[in-house]
Amino acid sequence: MKYSIFSLIHQAFRQQQDWKPAWREPEPKREYDIIIIGGGGHGLATAYYLAKEHGLRNIAVVEKGYIGGGSVGRNTTIVRSNYQEPGNIPFYEWSLKLWEGLEQDFNYNAMMSQRGVLNLYHSDSQRDEYARRGNAMMMHGVKADLLDRDGVRALVPFLDFENGRFPIQGGLLQKRGGTARHDAVAWGFARGADSRGVDILQNTEVKQIRVENGRAIGVETNRGFIGAKKIGLAAAGNTTRVAETAGLRLPIESYVLQAFVTEAIKPLIPCVVTFGGGHFYISQSDKGGLVFGASLDGYTSYAARGNLPGVEDTIEEAMAIMPGISRVRLLRHWGGIMDMSMDGSPIIDKTHIDGLYLNCGWCYGGFKATPGSGWCFAHLIATNETHPNAKALRLDRFATGHVIDESGTGAQPNLH
Repeated sequence: MKYSIFSLIHQAFRQQQDWKPAWREPEPKREYDIIIIGGGGHGLATAYYLAKEHGLRNIAVVEKGYIGGGSVGRNTTIVRSNYQEPGNIPFYEWSLKLWEGLEQDFNYNAMMSQRGVLNLYHSDSQRDEYARRGNAMMMHGVKADLLDRDGVRALVPFLDFENGRFPIQGGLLQKRGGTARHDAVAWGFARGADSRGVDILQNTEVKQIRVENGRAIGVETNRGFIGAKKIGLAAAGNTTRVAETAGLRLPIESYVLQAFVTEAIKPLIPCVVTFGGGHFYISQSDKGGLVFGASLDGYTSYAARGNLPGVEDTIEEAMAIMPGISRVRLLRHWGGIMDMSMDGSPIIDKTHIDGLYLNCGWCYGGFKATPGSGWCFAHLIATNETHPNAKALRLDRFATGHVIDESGTGAQPNLH
């Protein structure tokens, strides 16, 4: 069924009784040409583009829970491409271009809103750093605007510009950035993949990747063994645990990142705002709630829940730029598991095991990368060749020294 104003009118006259499930609930086949481990945004996008762009149909997406229940539904929904390193800019800009046409492409309302992303700076040195980033973006054809204090004040006048520790001096604005509805993105890719013949296997947990004679031949699951000619691993924060079952040790650590939502208030924040004195970021949802987050919790964990010191740090950063937030009541918060690489940049590459491919190390950038990741990972699996926009995102860059350290913090995953 194609969603449109005409289908809505049709259903209205039928008392909304004729809607079909967005995707099927198939039984696993004995073997597939391709299995994607992980039914989050990246796994579903990969399956979607494998079917749509490469004409492959005998594909299964294996998800241990339900669609939208993992990190794809546990983030702060920010979409942007304002990166500095040449290994990152082409990839994230391609992803943003896919975002711009995504809803029409997979015929689903992902609530994409290009309201802009504003990164605040609080010192002369930080201004120079943002100017370098903006220039790097523009050299790759990505528009950026460096605003002074008056420019920022005109956009977000409610911020604390005279804060004693972190006075706001200006900001770097990417007008094409914004937000999207996180779980709707997962649902849209799932529906699009299913309509092209992909089997989406929910509540199917991978216990082991079976490897024989140096080749991946399938996965052991709680529903039995499922064979495959190729396997794509896109399990986000659980990537290391699944990879270990195939004998792989990856340059990744998993940390919890907390997100928060307040009660609904009248329209206040016109764009995404990030705090240059820390790692706080905030936007306002279409329902009126303020959606925000900050830094990782300080220790490795696979638990999708946060701790109170992390809550305290986040609220302190919020108060530093927006004291008025103290009057808004917090409704809920949750945690998602981040797969943090050693240089803070992702990995899309083949492994030394034939037929096993990696999509991991997304750190804070997983949601914004969803369509680009799926596109490039699908290209790699289908053709066995790296997509040009992901050519720097190799696994062996840690051995060769070609790291992509956007923040310049070195091999400390929790600091990126």
